[in-house]
Amino acid sequence: MKRKLGALEKVDADLSNLQSKIRRDPASYKADFSSQYSQYESQKEIFMQAPDSATDAGIISFRDLIDFISHVAHCYPTLVVQFPEDLIRLLNLHHEHLGSELREKVVGSLVLLRRKDLIDSPRLLQTLFPLLISTHSKSLRTLLYRKCLSDLRTSNAKSTNHRLNRTFQTVLSNLLTSDRSSSKGLWAVKITRELWKRQIWTDTKAVEIMKEACLAENEKIVVGGVRFFLGGDKEREEFEDESSDEEVDMGKIKHQIGINKKSKKKARLLENAVATVKRKERKKKQPHPLNFSAFHLLRDPQGFAETLFSKHLQNSKSRLNLEQKLLVLQLISRLVGLHKLTVLSFYSYFIKYLTPRQPFVTSFLASLAQATHTLVPPDILEPLIQKIANEFVSEAAAAEVASAGLNAIREICVRQPLAMNDTLLQDLVMYRKSKDKGVMMAAKGLLGLYREAAPDMLKKRDRGKEAAMGLRAGTRKEQRFGEESVGQIEGLELLERWKEEEKQKKLQERGAEALDGEERFSDPEDEDPDDWEVDSDSDSDSVGWQNVSSDDEGKGIDVLDERPSKRTRRNAPTSEDSEKGSDIDGEDDDDKDSKQEDDDSDNNNNEEKQEDTLQQVAAVAADKLSSLATTRILTPADLAKLQELRLAAKIDASLPSSHRKHRLSSQQTTKGNRHIDDPLTAAEIEGLASLSKDNKTTREERVAAAKAGKDDKDQVRKSTTAKRKERKREQGKSTTNKDKARKKNFLMTLGKAKGKQKRSLVERGKVLKAHKEREGRGGRRGNR
Repeated sequence: MKRKLGALEKVDADLSNLQSKIRRDPASYKADFSSQYSQYESQKEIFMQAPDSATDAGIISFRDLIDFISHVAHCYPTLVVQFPEDLIRLLNLHHEHLGSELREKVVGSLVLLRRKDLIDSPRLLQTLFPLLISTHSKSLRTLLYRKCLSDLRTSNAKSTNHRLNRTFQTVLSNLLTSDRSSSKGLWAVKITRELWKRQIWTDTKAVEIMKEACLAENEKIVVGGVRFFLGGDKEREEFEDESSDEEVDMGKIKHQIGINKKSKKKARLLENAVATVKRKERKKKQPHPLNFSAFHLLRDPQGFAETLFSKHLQNSKSRLNLEQKLLVLQLISRLVGLHKLTVLSFYSYFIKYLTPRQPFVTSFLASLAQATHTLVPPDILEPLIQKIANEFVSEAAAAEVASAGLNAIREICVRQPLAMNDTLLQDLVMYRKSKDKGVMMAAKGLLGLYREAAPDMLKKRDRGKEAAMGLRAGTRKEQRFGEESVGQIEGLELLERWKEEEKQKKLQERGAEALDGEERFSDPEDEDPDDWEVDSDSDSDSVGWQNVSSDDEGKGIDVLDERPSKRTRRNAPTSEDSEKGSDIDGEDDDDKDSKQEDDDSDNNNNEEKQEDTLQQVAAVAADKLSSLATTRILTPADLAKLQELRLAAKIDASLPSSHRKHRLSSQQTTKGNRHIDDPLTAAEIEGLASLSKDNKTTREERVAAAKAGKDDKDQVRKSTTAKRKERKREQGKSTTNKDKARKKNFLMTLGKAKGKQKRSLVERGKVLKAHKEREGRGGRRGNR
């Protein structure tokens, strides 16, 4: 006969109730915990001797005891010293024989002991990671991978744990280098890529791990490492944008809690929202980490590029397919173009792939353009450009093929203009008269490039007005091989021009007297240093009294402004012509007389003056730019204005030439607005080719485009009231009673309508009077 248990004995037998009691008062329940721990030890010994013969009831009891002890182990640290080691030994020896629930409970208990600081993080990772790379159970691999990442994130949450990171990175690096043909290194790629995306690992060691992955012999590991370099930085930026987009509307939550019924769930929702807002405010105050690209953290990019090329592309025994080789090719081209490496045999590898029938040919063209830079010898690139022109650009080629070829040639010549010869350039420029829009725009892009880079290679009729004037003035010079432009702040000439315009506006607003007084007693920081230079030059040339001609006496002298005007300074003679400075006015008068007598001689004089003016303007602009960069400290306001002017210049550059306000410098126009870290994709090579496909779309594509346009028109044609309702609905706000009445079922409103019809004239008057009174005080709630 079974003995009936009392209520207290039932409570004591309940492990969850005992757990809560021990947390409240550990000393009073120490004996109870000891009895449960001894029971755990006995069941552990039985299970370790014969894990396959354990019963279901025994496994459930053993699992519950492990869960109980792991939750209260921090209350008795001296009694459970051996408990973590028992779990580690159980998991290492019998992880294949354990059931899924018991195995998950053992792993979870180890993580819980780590959070309670009963074991350290290196010990936990040394236990879980070897199982991760050796077990054949998919569910266990997923669990271990998630726990390893969670522990690394937790260890680096408050501050970077450099010791743990170095230890684990060394383990991953040894895993890749010990056996390059094994597939175990794939876990090193996954963990490193995930931690790089979450900005936990941002150092050189992580990049070196992925570098070793790219040099592995297993195809999956190689592709994983290559994709990290090609897209890892973009993944990190997207993850950062997603985390920053999680905004909480506190006003909306408070409004819903104030209107709706109060509950614990709504209060908890408000607490979570407040915690989220506070966490974001703390993140805003923290310093932003320096997110260097993985390409910039490589220790030996030259050796890395050469090893990649010789091992995966030149090697005939390479097991990579065409798509995988194309990824490696893109990585090498990014390395060569970004770091300006010299791998001369790399360019000859492209020749056999530069045909229109080659699969992924636009990706090969983009890689070739990406690997080009100013230090590549033009003799190596010239055969490649000739091959592209022969294969892609011809009258017999399709419009898409010709536009893609011209666009690829332009991208190559943007980076190395010396790779083009005169004959081929003049032949390609003639395609600007093509009837196809894509080919015409691609040819015009090539023409515009060489108008800025090397206008002397074009015929006179193709150079354009500005390029021809620049050649005559000497401001457009042909770039030499290996020549690097002087480093300067981008768009600094825009800021200098804006400052000059603002200064002229202020001078025009002030009167002549105010201008005179300001020049005598102004702050030297407000003065233009170029004005002082011009005055000093003129003073040094003049010694003693100056003779004034009778013509000048008749004209009079302006004593209010002794500084030369902007027009006078531009036409002022240089130091070489200082001896002839006194005869300039006389020559101008002679030119006026000759204009009336002979128009041809006047035109010749105007051309000479125009060339002299261009030379002087170029010299003055160079002097001003250097003085602004070296003599003035840019304030935060100047930097903000500089960024604004850069943006405006980019917008002007995208407009037609007749609508541009300012011209960018030749360096900006040549290299475009692309950032040095941005890759060149196949879609950009095909960009102009898409213009040639407009008349060749299929019927399904035209129907889909028409439907999309129709939806857009319906969106545009919405009334203001409809847009306001939709906006309120998206914000979660309630509608008015009038709108609710419109949506109400007709049978529900039938009784009220019948009641209105039976009203007498007196009742209708009372209702109307009450309505007017409510309207006067702002409705039932008095919101006025």
